[in-house]
Amino acid sequence: MPLIRLGTRRSPLAMAQAHEARARLCAAHGWDESAVELVPVVSTGDRIQDRPLAEIGGKALWTRELDAWLLEGRIDASVHSMKDVETLRPDAIAIGAILPREDKADVLLGAASLDAIAPNALVGTSAPRRAAQLLHRRPDCRVAPIRGNVATRRAKLAAGEADVTFLAAAGLARLGESEVGVRLDPEDWLPAPAQAAIGIECRRDDERTKQMLAAIDHHASHIEVLAERRLLEGLGGSCSSPVAALSRQANGRLHLRAAIFSPDGADRVEREADFDADNAQAPLDLARGLLEQAPPTVTEHFTGR
Repeated sequence: MPLIRLGTRRSPLAMAQAHEARARLCAAHGWDESAVELVPVVSTGDRIQDRPLAEIGGKALWTRELDAWLLEGRIDASVHSMKDVETLRPDAIAIGAILPREDKADVLLGAASLDAIAPNALVGTSAPRRAAQLLHRRPDCRVAPIRGNVATRRAKLAAGEADVTFLAAAGLARLGESEVGVRLDPEDWLPAPAQAAIGIECRRDDERTKQMLAAIDHHASHIEVLAERRLLEGLGGSCSSPVAALSRQANGRLHLRAAIFSPDGADRVEREADFDADNAQAPLDLARGLLEQAPPTVTEHFTGR
């Protein structure tokens, strides 16, 4: 009989992340692997691969089924890529742990650098951040939607459906494919908020599971993820809002850079802030400053608060 049931999506990357969560739980508590049961669930986002997320329900497509299973008690916790988890969550669900964050960078496939992308190249991505950030730098390029797991996107690139594409360095590392592509410096090419962070959610009133998960919570990563998600909350950003963010920590303080774009990349606004790591208001203030500075071509894609 398992001590805890972890729900996860069925994709290879999601399963790799669930295995990491199980390994960390077993190591922290001295358990045998059988103490943690992995419960795969097929999400709507995995079933529908031919349309952008914004057209079919947004980030909730990655969490809907796992949320239902969690609230019904069929699982005790669920493992997520935190960049794919909507900002506003059900009151009954809490983040029980954030695992140590991996490399936050994106990886470019199909060219040696952003400048080396061929003129008028077709860039495959369904991520508004990647599309807008690329078009801001390379307005000559064209963007075509491309979705699917890592293997699917690499296959579409090989089949000529796009000239170049982007993947997350963290996802490649977790799949044992760190040698793939060219890493883009996150200081130059800003990542998505909460990129490279694995989160484990549980029921807010489940003290037993919360105590189990607390043993593997990585405090520094948790602080960064909360700040970046708080920024998103302040912006009113959705899966169709082009927003990028990068946080760094030192001496109990957090440095947060953020940029918001028009979808065509023509307009870009960036601001940064340095604040105490426990200051929950500062990311909201940063969001407000960005929206106040941005033109309507950008703000129309954010609701603010």
